[in-house]
Amino acid sequence: MNKSFFRSRKLTPTLFGLVLLAMAQMSIAQQLEFNKNVPDEEVKPWEEIQTELPPAPKDENLLPFYVGPTATQTFSLDAKSLAIGKDGVIRYTLVAVSQGGAKNISYEGIRCSSFEKKIYAFGRDDGTWARSRRDQWEGIVRSKVNRQHAALAQDYLCSNLVIMGNEKDILQRIKSGKTLIDDMLHE
Repeated sequence: MNKSFFRSRKLTPTLFGLVLLAMAQMSIAQQLEFNKNVPDEEVKPWEEIQTELPPAPKDENLLPFYVGPTATQTFSLDAKSLAIGKDGVIRYTLVAVSQGGAKNISYEGIRCSSFEKKIYAFGRDDGTWARSRRDQWEGIVRSKVNRQHAALAQDYLCSNLVIMGNEKDILQRIKSGKTLIDDMLHE
């Protein structure tokens, strides 16, 4: 083998990284250019809309999704509860079932633009809701355990801090088990 072959093999990851960096810088520049003609008084701070709690989830509407090999629970999203609000929050009912059969139900929201999550309420056995006492936005953790929110956000809902599609698109991805990365690889 000649030396130029080995040099080209070492340069490939570097060139790929440089191309990604250039694309990110172009994206930032385009966003700055887009925002430069918007007067400061028109840029309003984000405001959350009033949240209505949905009906209790029914088993026939639950869509399971993969969280990871270390998950100790199974997770499903209630298809009937999924909604994208005018405030850019994706709200849904999450059902978590432990290996022993214990079921936890929560009504939650994810903000792609800030990569945060919020729990609005917890489901009771009688089908009613108990409002969460911890009513605040928190960053989504990308750990190997308790990563149901990261799995939802990264795999089905958000890309580059943007909501990917509408409710129908998101539900189709979850039903099919095809993640956003799967979609990008097959385009």
